[in-house]
Amino acid sequence: MTDKKFYLTTPIFYPNAKLHLGHAYTTTISDILVRYHRLQGEKTYFLTGSDENTQKVVQAAKAAGVTPTEFLDGIIRNFKTLFYSPNISYDQFIRTSDEEAHWPGAVLLWKKLVEAGDIYKKEYEGLYCVGHEAFITEKDLVDGKCPDHGSAPEKIQEENYFFKLSRHTQAIKEKIESGELQIIPDTRRNEILSLLSQGLEDVSFSRPRTDSSVGIPVPGDDSQVMYVWCDALSNYITALGYGRDDALYKEFWPVNLHVIGKDILRFHAAIWPGVLLSAGLPLPKALLVHGFITSGGKKMSKTLGNVIDPEELLAEYGTDAVRYYLARHISPFEDGDITRESFKDVYNADLANGLGNLTARILQLAQTHLEKPVAVEMTPAPKKFSDAMDRFEIHKALEYIWSRISALDHKITETAPFKLVKTDPEKGKAIITELVHELAAIDLLLEPILPETSKKIIEAIVANKKPETLFTRKQ
Repeated sequence: MTDKKFYLTTPIFYPNAKLHLGHAYTTTISDILVRYHRLQGEKTYFLTGSDENTQKVVQAAKAAGVTPTEFLDGIIRNFKTLFYSPNISYDQFIRTSDEEAHWPGAVLLWKKLVEAGDIYKKEYEGLYCVGHEAFITEKDLVDGKCPDHGSAPEKIQEENYFFKLSRHTQAIKEKIESGELQIIPDTRRNEILSLLSQGLEDVSFSRPRTDSSVGIPVPGDDSQVMYVWCDALSNYITALGYGRDDALYKEFWPVNLHVIGKDILRFHAAIWPGVLLSAGLPLPKALLVHGFITSGGKKMSKTLGNVIDPEELLAEYGTDAVRYYLARHISPFEDGDITRESFKDVYNADLANGLGNLTARILQLAQTHLEKPVAVEMTPAPKKFSDAMDRFEIHKALEYIWSRISALDHKITETAPFKLVKTDPEKGKAIITELVHELAAIDLLLEPILPETSKKIIEAIVANKKPETLFTRKQ
């Protein structure tokens, strides 16, 4: 056991609709990284959750004819189903509507910013996109509409509290340039540094409270509710008890890794560090910024008919098949693509004909020709594998595993133990034993990535018995 600790977070997701493949990707690679660190004997903490204090929730609930609370509870059940289905082993699921767990920390954070002299009130007029839950500028629009949501923003004039983000521009830049706050990959680091070099503007930090408002009242001013920057981003520390019982906070903050999509880079690499600097709190150690998932080279849309529902893939192919494709065939550092055809091809080639067939062949030989199970033990991960995982190159770690699967398959063909055991039983059994040892070593590497499959393989090795089919070939 090591004294090292590893705290990882996903973003908290908007619960106004079903989760999609992008959410599944974020949570899957996060889970793989956490499981890997657990296997190193580190004490880990894995946080995910939902951003519930938003206008989108109010609108979606109204459209569904239910109260926001009823709507949220139904959506959160869907969230957790999708998280359980791909075997996401989170420690806590935080909900920002939780007045006991989340609100005290957000209130304390706001007060810290006030004490620092970084909160002020002013009249503001701007373009507000409900889809983004954010103000946007004219230059962000395409034909007068938000390019992401296809709708025209609302022109709003209101009096809000603002946060002096501009005051912290240089300090944030220095933290990133020094590597104290790592942004991975370099393309995203360069992107945020370019933004910082232009200077940051102060950001609206509250919204006027209305009859339909949801959210945390501004301390000392019930006419306003906190805006997303203090309400939602603070979840990363409130979940650890900041503002309440801060034992977990003291143990795990600063976070080792925020895993986010590239569309929320500015929020996490500019606004969030500015808030933490103002409050006198440590910055995150690193941000892993992944790309988008397309289908057939195009953004998924109902109009194009290329939307792929992760729940459908999970139902047809199983948890580990979905985890495998996302981890192996979508790079953490750039956009990735998936189609139903590519998924099936990969499933058949790598899992059914690859890992599944190899496991069956080796354990059939062991069951038939070995009198007792092969004794296997935990071995340290090879440097090539651990280096890839430490660099968050999960796809390369899987390439390494599959190179060993291919080599093991080749060894069976080359040595033909199924023939040798008939002419030279001792030598044949020795080779079969070697095959089982190598399968067990591969299985150990698979554990954080394909946890269900890994468990089935090791149980079959211990029982010295061919397992049931791991992956049924699809026609």
